[in-house]
Amino acid sequence: MIVVVEGPSAAGKTTWCRFQVGRFVPEYSGPAPAEPGDGQALARHWARVSMRRWADAEELERADGIAFCDTDPVKLHYSWGMAALGLAPRATFDRELAVLRAAFRAGRLGLADAVLVGLPETETLQTRRDGDETRRRRNFATHVQLREPLRQWYETVDALDPGRVIWRLPDEGVPKLPEPRTDRNSVALLDALVGALPPLR
Repeated sequence: MIVVVEGPSAAGKTTWCRFQVGRFVPEYSGPAPAEPGDGQALARHWARVSMRRWADAEELERADGIAFCDTDPVKLHYSWGMAALGLAPRATFDRELAVLRAAFRAGRLGLADAVLVGLPETETLQTRRDGDETRRRRNFATHVQLREPLRQWYETVDALDPGRVIWRLPDEGVPKLPEPRTDRNSVALLDALVGALPPLR
């Protein structure tokens, strides 16, 4: 099975993965491309990043039986959250959705079997960011704002498929996980998720 570890910046995702699971698919840390004039090209770029991370997760799953990912390979919640906050145009989300739907249909991307979500309060995130001298967190203020849309996104996943989302990163280790899903690459499930989210302006 594939398990995603999610939360806003400074939620403790990477630390949890390092101490609790050993091998995992790391968060993407490559360079962000310059904003091209062609928004479709940007959507295809991020889709390629997502598909590479998903392929890494599948390879780890074959080797270990279970793969953990530091952040969701399907980063659609980011563009949805930015649009929900009015920080990016809805067109960006719509372009990414179209490209990712094609990746789901081709079996090159999917929704994880389980998601562990950590949502510390804003003050805790700020304190952790200030106390961490090992990482430079770009656009931290924006990522803190995305805490609420992230919660809405995974609440919607949880409502559509109860048990798929676990709302904590437990100190005691990996919690009891749900059964593996058979619909990871389902375009219908992706569409149901997007359709059940609060409407974008």
